[in-house]
Amino acid sequence: MIVSVPFRSSLSLHSLFVDCFINFKKFAHIQKYPFLLCKFFISKRRICNANLFQLSPPFQSDSIVQSLVFAISSCTSVSYCSAIHARVIKSLNYSDGFIGDRMVLMYFKLGYDEDAQRLFDEMPDRDLVSWNSLMSGLSGRGHLGACLNAFCRMRAESGRQPNEVTLLSVVSTCAAMRALDEGKSIHGVVVKLGMSGKAKVVNSLINMYGKLGFLDAASQLFEEMPVRSLVSWNSMVVIHNHNGYAEKGMDLFNLMKRAGINPDQATMVALLRACTDTGLGRQAESIHAYIHRCGFNADIIIATALLNLYAKLGRLNASEDIFEEMRYRDRIAWTAMLAGYAVHACGREAIKLFDLMVKEGVEVDHVTFTHLLSACSHSGLVEEGKKYFEIMSKFYRVEPRLDHYSCMVDLLGRSGRLEDAYELIKSMPMEPSSGVWGALLGACRVYGNVELGKEVAEQLLSLDPSDHRNYIMLSNIYSAAALMKERRLTRNPGCSFIEHGNKIHRFVVGDQSHPRSDEIHTKLEELIRKIREAGCAPKTEFVLHDIDEEVKVDMINKHSEKLAIAFGLLVTGSGVPLIITKNLRICGDCHSTAKFASLLEKRTIIIRDSKRFHHFAEGLCSCRDYW
Repeated sequence: MIVSVPFRSSLSLHSLFVDCFINFKKFAHIQKYPFLLCKFFISKRRICNANLFQLSPPFQSDSIVQSLVFAISSCTSVSYCSAIHARVIKSLNYSDGFIGDRMVLMYFKLGYDEDAQRLFDEMPDRDLVSWNSLMSGLSGRGHLGACLNAFCRMRAESGRQPNEVTLLSVVSTCAAMRALDEGKSIHGVVVKLGMSGKAKVVNSLINMYGKLGFLDAASQLFEEMPVRSLVSWNSMVVIHNHNGYAEKGMDLFNLMKRAGINPDQATMVALLRACTDTGLGRQAESIHAYIHRCGFNADIIIATALLNLYAKLGRLNASEDIFEEMRYRDRIAWTAMLAGYAVHACGREAIKLFDLMVKEGVEVDHVTFTHLLSACSHSGLVEEGKKYFEIMSKFYRVEPRLDHYSCMVDLLGRSGRLEDAYELIKSMPMEPSSGVWGALLGACRVYGNVELGKEVAEQLLSLDPSDHRNYIMLSNIYSAAALMKERRLTRNPGCSFIEHGNKIHRFVVGDQSHPRSDEIHTKLEELIRKIREAGCAPKTEFVLHDIDEEVKVDMINKHSEKLAIAFGLLVTGSGVPLIITKNLRICGDCHSTAKFASLLEKRTIIIRDSKRFHHFAEGLCSCRDYW
């Protein structure tokens, strides 16, 4: 805190200021200081009336420039930035301490792009650092055209050639804006300038080509590198994951280890994300063990990524174990655990975790409430969900967003309160999204409310007429098959995946391609017969085709998740849980089949559809038929 003292002289004031500046830098609460420092500079009584910048050495130059540089680099308000800017114009040169370049970057950071450009144009002596500051600011703001224009101006007007910093800014902008042609042109400049051996530049080009889907070009650059740094290897792992080649990313990691390169935090996070894509539980366990061997288990970011991975693989118990083992939990870790409970429909557990989170003093935000309300929705906790929705703004100062309204519409609709859900939509302060209307339409289908369903359907189709899922949901409200055909829409084929023998086995409806197809179908027929004998009748209303009832029964009996269940029962020992992933929502008939299968076969069956996990055990589902 700056203490008010009697105003005496410029010298005494400056001495006070310098002493204040030096001492503040020594303390841990230095982050609070820039605010005070900025206020100090714009105080009329202390600054304007004191000719602080006209003092003779040693008080004038270095200490004032250093102080101003520190203040400007930490500004959070454009008013403070402008006030210091005015002082610089009056008393210093833009080149002192590169303060002009720093102010250009600060204006960009605060979102005042025109002011940053104007300041740059006013600077009389612009060196390479100045041009780099401009391009870095434009890159950060995503202004591709202006960034490339500055790049060309620099070479044409000043005759300066770019350095590594210049090229990193321009290439990253091309990658972010998906500007392949422009990126190739910059690549050509890199080659002409003989900078193809600069590791940072090559890494940025690898990242650019990888993000834009050109893995061959990225791989060629990587292979041609004389020395591959850890960043180079990490980039290759990440871009292969990004383009759907997670297994190749894993192979690159193994090659990296053989090359004697030790992984870092970024490597491990990239690997864990690759495991999420491959869906291989054993692979996740292997990497988990490697994390322990390397001593990364105490890293909060890696631990959170591991927690999130296990939750997505259906192993919620493992996620809970990791969460309990964390010595320090930040908000992201708490939120990840809350998200795990939400997707597994563990509403009570999510509420307990939220209460503990608040008790521990962790700041909650809109993401926290999205997962909490989602958990309530998936678990049928109507009153609890309503309570948290009402108090989130009153007690936690979190204003409801679109996601929160979507969760509440879903919660009310699932519980049969269709009119309440409709009234909530009409009271929303923002325009409802297709997700909000879709949640209500799904509830109208479940409860057979034709009149409201048609009204909601009109709203939904006007927002998103190309989404096939909207027509599927309309199938039990009015005939949507003809409308889909008329608009030439096709439904994505349903696929189910199950892990066995370090491999993911994929099934589609009626699949005959598996090497053990005959055994699988025989096992499935046996299972269906048991289920029918136990009293589970086929639910053919979920077949969106105008065909005979017998054909409908045959079709639903061969749905992909049923084939995956049969395969799992065939190849795993008794008592081993079956974990299946499906790309679409599970249909009502498959949901009933999984319940009966869990009872008759005495197995836990976990199915993750496009929305959430269903845990089937002893003839019951964790969703309580509330999905």
